[in-house]
Amino acid sequence: MSDAYKTMIEALVEDSHGAAVKAGWWNDPETGEHKDRNNGEMIALMHSELSEALEADRKDLMDDHLPDRPGVEVELADTLIRIFDFAGARGLDLGGAYVAKRAYNEKRADHKPENRAKDGGKKY
Repeated sequence: MSDAYKTMIEALVEDSHGAAVKAGWWNDPETGEHKDRNNGEMIALMHSELSEALEADRKDLMDDHLPDRPGVEVELADTLIRIFDFAGARGLDLGGAYVAKRAYNEKRADHKPENRAKDGGKKY
């Protein structure tokens, strides 16, 4: 995997987290002081975006705010923004992890079509 992927993801992490900080999502709304958000809250917000994507897909909905785009597409983008924001806040090397995980998956036997066909694959 190319370091270009790592660099691109790092840029998205920096951009998304910077935008969230600028918008005040990491500040106490009453005092304006920086506040830390807990991991559970942040992961739940990622999950809620995925649930919204599932619902938009299930109902074939267009997005409310970007009506020219499918809802599933916009909700998945929201999921990415939340993931990138979280990674930026926590100093996670998401780009490095992506490159390492993709390289690992390329070598996995259960990620090869001929091996998945043998056992009927996974139901989901």
